[in-house]
Amino acid sequence: MSNDRINSPKSTASKQKSSGSQKKVRRILYIEGLVNLLVLAAKVFVGLSSGSSAILGDALHSLADVANNVVALVVLKFSRSPPDSEHPYGHRKFETLAVFILATLLSVMAVEISLHALKRVGATIQQTPWALSVMIGVLLLNVCLASWEHYWSKRLDSSLLRADAHHTFSDVFTTIAVIIGWQFSVYGYPILDTVFALLVSALVFYLAFDLFRRAIPILVDKAGVARELLKEIIRCVPGVNKVRRVRSRIVESEIIADVIISVDAQMSTEQSHRIADEIETILSETFGINDVTIHIEPKDKQYF
Repeated sequence: MSNDRINSPKSTASKQKSSGSQKKVRRILYIEGLVNLLVLAAKVFVGLSSGSSAILGDALHSLADVANNVVALVVLKFSRSPPDSEHPYGHRKFETLAVFILATLLSVMAVEISLHALKRVGATIQQTPWALSVMIGVLLLNVCLASWEHYWSKRLDSSLLRADAHHTFSDVFTTIAVIIGWQFSVYGYPILDTVFALLVSALVFYLAFDLFRRAIPILVDKAGVARELLKEIIRCVPGVNKVRRVRSRIVESEIIADVIISVDAQMSTEQSHRIADEIETILSETFGINDVTIHIEPKDKQYF
């Protein structure tokens, strides 16, 4: 006898809640995109007016932020699409893939900051009376944006927003470095411009590493719960003769598991169904696993 049991990952109410969260994430990304466009325009204006290549480089970074917003919105749309013939398990990993891409962009940005800083050793730039005020305004705007986005990433449990908030925080540190280096350069200490830029580069590398640390385990299907621990819990369920295989993996904030067990060959379908229900309940209550596939096989017959 063989019986397959697949528990639906979410109830109707939780699906509606998830849909509402995704709409909120999209609204946040739209707002961030508009702010990034404003920041981009301000940096370009200041960079062209002051002749600062550092500020213009920071403006290019803001242009990349706008591009990231577009990518994030597109990926977010695809990540919540229902399963199809080419993606029978759904598209949820698209969001994790976006986190990986953002981490990669941060790494590239860190390298570019370092190279640009080393090329600018000894260079001087000009300062206009209003330019510093504009850059400080840009800095404060980015601080508010990053803090706001980080708050909502926790509230909505969105790894995409969390990654984007980290990216925005990197913008804050980049802008600080540009402003400090700019001022020191103006007052006769151009070498400190390079030093601050290299420190920012190291910090951006750290932020990228943190994002890689979060995304890679999901992309390579790292176990959500230790296999032996799952086997021990399942083996204690009455009626389970043997746990033949158990696997788990993480998809976003969820843990997914599939289990193969054996039961008495004479057990009815209804009895084996109850065993599957009990396993699902135990895994949900103990580990928060609400997406479980259970395959039930008959116990091997013994001949005398």
